[in-house]
Parts: sequence; C-alpha cells; structure tokens
Amino acid sequence: MNSVVNQTRSLEERERAVLVLEDGTRFEGEAYGAVGSTFGEAVFSTGMTGYQETLTDPSYHKQVVVMTAPHVGNTGVNDDDAESKRIWVSGYVVRDPALRPSNWRSQRTLEDDLREQGVVGICGVDTRALTRHLRERGAMRVGIFSGPDDIEGDLVEKVAEQPLMAGAELASEVSTERAYVVPAVGDKRFTVAALDLGIKAMTPQRMAERGIEVHVLPATSTIGEIRAVNPDGVFFSNGPGDPATAPQVEVLREVLRAGIAFFGICFGNQLLGRALGFGTYKLKYGHRGINQPVMDRRTGKVEITAHNHGFAVDAPLDGDVEAPAGAEFGRVRVSHVCLNDDVVEGLECLDIPAFSVQYHPEAAAGPHDAAYLFDRFVELLETTAGGKH
Repeated sequence: MNSVVNQTRSLEERERAVLVLEDGTRFEGEAYGAVGSTFGEAVFSTGMTGYQETLTDPSYHKQVVVMTAPHVGNTGVNDDDAESKRIWVSGYVVRDPALRPSNWRSQRTLEDDLREQGVVGICGVDTRALTRHLRERGAMRVGIFSGPDDIEGDLVEKVAEQPLMAGAELASEVSTERAYVVPAVGDKRFTVAALDLGIKAMTPQRMAERGIEVHVLPATSTIGEIRAVNPDGVFFSNGPGDPATAPQVEVLREVLRAGIAFFGICFGNQLLGRALGFGTYKLKYGHRGINQPVMDRRTGKVEITAHNHGFAVDAPLDGDVEAPAGAEFGRVRVSHVCLNDDVVEGLECLDIPAFSVQYHPEAAAGPHDAAYLFDRFVELLETTAGGKH
C-alpha cells in the first residue's frame, strides 16, 4: 500500500486526510477527490468493478462509500455508464487509487470527476480493517476531513452532530422535478408509470427494451397524477432513506386497491411491504455490492445479484400469510431470500397483481442473472391489461 501511495504523491502532492467514525475510531490517509470535509453514513460496497455506476446511483445519497476492492479507478470514467446526471455519494473511501486509467472507453480519471463535483474522499486507508469494523459495529455516521482548516478541532463531536439515516426521508431529495418519458423500443405494448424515488437510468431502459413506454414521475406524484398517465402498470424504483418515513406508501395502497399491476425494486420492495402492513427494520451493515446470492423460491434457482440497501422488510419466510394491512390485499409470500443471512429479498402477492424484489435486476453494474424479472413484469401486464396494445 505504501509504495502505491508514494507513487501517487510523485504525481501530485496530496493533502493529509482523516476519517473519523462516530465511535471515535480514526483512519489516517490522504485526500482523494475534493479537499474539505463531508459527512454521511459509512457503508461498504463489495463490488470489484462498476464504481462509476455506484457513485451515480441516487440510492447512495447521504452515504460515505467504502470500497472493499483495493484498487479503484483503473478503468477511468466515461459519459455513457453513469446512472444519473451526477455523483450522489457524500464521500468516497479507497485504499489504492489508480495511478492512471487504462481502458479504451475512458475519457477522464475518476478523481477528476470527484474533484469537479466536489466529492470529498480519502485514500491510503486500510479499507479491510475499516470494513471489518463496520461489520462488527454496524453502519454508523462518519466524517472525512482534509486540508489544514478541516482536520482541527473535535472531529468526533462534528460527526455526532449529523442526522441519523434511520428516520430520514430522502427520496424527495433525489427524485426528478419534472415528469419525462422513455419511449418504447420498437412497437409499444404497454404504458408504465414509474415513480422516481432515486431511479437508475438503466431501469426504464430495460423496460423500454420490452416494448414499454415509461413515464417517469416525481416522488411527490399523487394517485391522480399516476392515473393521468393511463398506465397499464406502476413501478416504484430504488432510492435512499428510511421506508418508515416514506409518504408514497399511501399512494401505493391506492394503486393496489385499483388492481393496477405493480412492480417494485429495492426501496420499492420496502414500500410494498409497508403498504401490505409489514414492518421494516434497519440492517446492521446492509447489503451493497454486485455479488449477493439470492434464491428465487418460485424456481429454486440461485442468482448472483446487485444490492444497495440498508433496510429490509420484516415478513415471515415460511408459508403464505394474509397481508396484515387487511383482507383487501389478500395473501402474500416471500418470493426471494438472501442466502447469506435469510433477509427478505422479494414479495409476491397472490390475490392482487403485485410483486417486488429487494435488489437491482437492471444490474448496472453487475451480473444479469435477474433480468428475467422485467419479463415477469411484462407477463403480469399481459394478464391485467389483456395485451390491449
């Protein structure tokens, strides 16, 4: 590690930096990206690649991402792989930043983008030790401080003053302000209203490839605004924050009562759980990365999946149960489960047209094992809309 840090210094002198967790644990390093201070919830991502998609995923809003892969930035960044128009992470932690990118698609360095967008990071950190600490103690608030004016004073106190992720309503902060349409590729078969709670660009693209015209709507949209699209189906996206604070749960209940086909991923899965009457809870350190094993209980197949969630649905794993919110929603079963820790990774309604998964079937970046879920949504639309298009 030291040899890489020293080589980096030969290219450019770096400011001293320090990472401070709310429990007082400190990690010394050097500034990476913008110089200054930043705060958020410290989480770790186990993906070996796909850092550009991770950084631009709105689900990481208010989080400081620790990369477990030791070398980051090797392939640079480009204008094609971003999942939104900006970097959303609050801070970035890497062990050994690339000296220079080496990829034919690279247009600039990762650090260039971090600097340009004002994202404070730290490098030269023992990310293995930091990850083990977060696994043992749980995700917690953190601050990154660099530059002579920012590393002075009681840094632990500054971190402790920051808001907790539990109880935070963040989807409205990352959602689109205006509705827009992603047209169907080829012949249009269906219309879907997609509520943007932090949507990734690849998600409507995957639906469009299947003949779906996707109307992406702001997170604050009402049931009336959703109905105005005359949708064959409704989709709730991934997003940041605590699902217990999300006002969209009541809107979703109206969608379910209307019998409109529904598909949700990640945050959308948590909101379906709450709409059905189940609780949600905060995971100790969450699931983040592109190598999480999940079983589809309908087929018995194990998928390697892309995750980014710190909350989960509290629903019984065995058997079909009546939705706690009332008989109008009928029976529900857990359709997918994480093989690492038995966390609920999907819900399937048996009496109304609705299902959801906790992970990212668009897999940007990541494996493509779960792409069939978009086909499953099309099958649901064919059933409920009668193939009218």
